[in-house]
Amino acid sequence: MPGRRPSAQAPDFPARTAPRTRSPGELDAAVTTCRACPRLVAWREEVARVRRRAFRDWEYWARPVPGFGPADASLVIVGLAPAAHGGNRTGRIFTGDPSGDALYAALYDIGLASQPVAAHRDDGMELYGVRITVPVHCAPPANRPTTTERDTCRPWLARELELLRPTLRAVVVLGAFAWHALLPVLAGAGWRLPRPRPVFGHGAEAPVVDPAGEREVWLIGGYHPSRRNMSTRTLTPAMLRDVLRRGAEAAGLPTRTGARPLDT
Repeated sequence: MPGRRPSAQAPDFPARTAPRTRSPGELDAAVTTCRACPRLVAWREEVARVRRRAFRDWEYWARPVPGFGPADASLVIVGLAPAAHGGNRTGRIFTGDPSGDALYAALYDIGLASQPVAAHRDDGMELYGVRITVPVHCAPPANRPTTTERDTCRPWLARELELLRPTLRAVVVLGAFAWHALLPVLAGAGWRLPRPRPVFGHGAEAPVVDPAGEREVWLIGGYHPSRRNMSTRTLTPAMLRDVLRRGAEAAGLPTRTGARPLDT
């Protein structure tokens, strides 16, 4: 029937539902109902059933994890996907796992977050002018979504960026996966990309022109704050702060200087 709501289990659920949303909040609510990728649904729910010993008293979120941050953000941070025992447990992206510990501490240090630690979705955390999102909204096994899963989830990110476009000025992209997932989203939505297409790297920068041809938005690459990258010092807290500060500068957001002792 015309106008019938698509099934949340249908592969085209994101493609049919995302364009209907009229605000980031409405989009977030729709994201959390999605069951379009059977492997991801099974994994996120199995993780919630088995749980880690450290979290055995938690009631896991075990649903797609929406974006987080104000609807008029001028800076967007794009990651990979929720962690099985992080966002999949807490219900907020980059919350409750080592990557989130590093990211929120860095955002707090430069004045873009209200507190340095993100523990759960009701902990009072606020972001200032920043919204965090991901190209894949469900926790994937081994942190590796398939190409099909990434593409099925793509309409959520495309619509989110479209809704944010009036205020969007810069995007910090954490990791090569997010970089390569984001570029087709922008191209498909009519954003004009540089030629040749920009290559990912920590500190890489590239301007893209919005679909109306009115202004540039800066893409800024940064290594993902994974436990491995941080422990091997491929990415240091200072490096993470610097790339976030560069994103804030491009977005017109004020920041503060400062760092914890020995945190370099």
